[in-house]
Amino acid sequence: MIARIIFCFAILLAILSVILLAIFSPIPNQNKSKNPPWIDLSLYIQQPRIPSSNFPSQKAPTDFGALIFHRLLTEGPENTSRIVGKAQGFIIPIQDFANSAFNIIYLTFNSKEFCGSLSVEAKSLTNDNNKLNVVGGTGYFAFARGLAIFAQTKVENINSDNLDANYYQLKLQLKYPNKSKINPR
Repeated sequence: MIARIIFCFAILLAILSVILLAIFSPIPNQNKSKNPPWIDLSLYIQQPRIPSSNFPSQKAPTDFGALIFHRLLTEGPENTSRIVGKAQGFIIPIQDFANSAFNIIYLTFNSKEFCGSLSVEAKSLTNDNNKLNVVGGTGYFAFARGLAIFAQTKVENINSDNLDANYYQLKLQLKYPNKSKINPR
């Protein structure tokens, strides 16, 4: 008889604890929009600033097996724009390796607003499709996902040192999963 009383009392306590937890538990963030927050950035990818008098002008080869590059990320297309980071990558444009996991562009940021890096998957980089997937990041960009849109632009400079130059404008549309708000440092 005492075993039945202990059993019923244990069941009653279990039911009571579930009901009390349901009533007094804090309510999770109830954002009206279920979508994670987005950040839009517009940057430019430029050649590193090397005085042209020391080095002869070099043109990229038209028939190459792999493209390894180191470029600067700036706020604007001008040579005097503030540098916010670096773009580095390794791309194999040959058809057999076009969908390779090695085709990644790393964007490293080192500024007051942003400190961290992004990895952009360059599997689908073609002349027709300049939309690439952002597959992750570190620091300020931890767990970021989204799109990176590359657009080639031509800027005409008046200075004789810098003739017409081609730049890539990079538009980033990033979302952060499971973050209620984004706090820049």
